[in-house]
Amino acid sequence: MYNFKYHPDPLKTGAFHNDKTMRCQCCGKDTEIYYTGPFYSVDEVDYLCPECISSGAAAEKFDGAFQDSESVDEVSDPAKLDELVHRTPGYCGWQQEYWLAHCDDYCAFMGYYDWTALEHEGLAAEIEETYREDVCGIEFEWAKEHIQNNDCYLFKCLHCGKHFIYIDFD
Repeated sequence: MYNFKYHPDPLKTGAFHNDKTMRCQCCGKDTEIYYTGPFYSVDEVDYLCPECISSGAAAEKFDGAFQDSESVDEVSDPAKLDELVHRTPGYCGWQQEYWLAHCDDYCAFMGYYDWTALEHEGLAAEIEETYREDVCGIEFEWAKEHIQNNDCYLFKCLHCGKHFIYIDFD
């Protein structure tokens, strides 16, 4: 079907929907799984199929991007940035989405979380260890007390398996 290295389960995270059949604005085919998330383009694009995203056809046709290339950590291989920006479904944040990297590659977006969910998943201690105040701009103890209503976005390193969060308060 589709495989997104940096967004492995877009149905679970809500980037894709499967509640009705929509027409993909790129290929013109009807699709039962469609994307309505962030897509930065001059054209108004509301619905895209997974195939047009994964192939890069949507980004090429509409000269668009699924992630702001300036709102990402740096990696050494420009092909990885191209895959993230042009062939990976984005996620919706309160303000500006930011994509984390680790081990010189972009991390996989795992979903929206609050502190209770991170504790329930057994990730709280790891997140405390990997928390990056330089990216989130918020002191960790204050953030931990205020992370609720899925205010943080969980990422997982594809190479070492460590988890990281990006926080985006409104």
